Amino acid sequence: MSKHQIHKQQVVDTCHTLLERGYLKATEGNISARMKSQNAFAITPSNYDYAKMQADDICILDFDMHQIEGTMKPSIESGMHAAVYQTRADVHCIIHTHQPYASALALIKMPIPALFDEQVRFLGRSVDIISYAPSGTGFLKNAVKVKVKNSNNAFILQNHGVLVFGGTAEQAIHNMALLEKCALTYLLAIMTEKKISKIPLPIREVAFAKLRADEKKFAEL
Repeated sequence: MSKHQIHKQQVVDTCHTLLERGYLKATEGNISARMKSQNAFAITPSNYDYAKMQADDICILDFDMHQIEGTMKPSIESGMHAAVYQTRADVHCIIHTHQPYASALALIKMPIPALFDEQVRFLGRSVDIISYAPSGTGFLKNAVKVKVKNSNNAFILQNHGVLVFGGTAEQAIHNMALLEKCALTYLLAIMTEKKISKIPLPIREVAFAKLRADEKKFAEL
């Protein structure tokens, strides 16, 4: 059995959970898990059906993009995942999906402001747009690397999809679902053409301080 089995299985379990809940379809998106002691990560292979995916299908890469384990081609977005792990020590799981409501905001370049206490507590002060760059390119990798320094845990990739982080796989799944809820309610609110209220700045900062405390804890693991 591979010494990386626990991380590979974690990625598979995350994929299957998201598939069952309808957030992943067929081969779209990609998921990874950090292996901090080795400066490496486990990531889904390229263009492979999540319903069929098993631990042996998962690829292991170091942060320099050398493939340590796995016979399949790793996700085209592996460089983007590596950039996040190198930039954010608190991130232990990354989920990239094309979920519909948040992806709708990606098409109109509409960031999500601080609408709910829970949103700021787990996702950050806002859900920002990362400007368009072609998938799998250094342009996208660099754009992501710069943007994620703001300590938020959810981002919308223009004309693409979403990028969500967590200190654990469970938290990343929670954050991804929370993002889709916020995206849907924001879209509905926009359709009313009425003024959209945001949570007060002092409350936002209290919630964000709690998020930063969590991130500090996960960075030290």
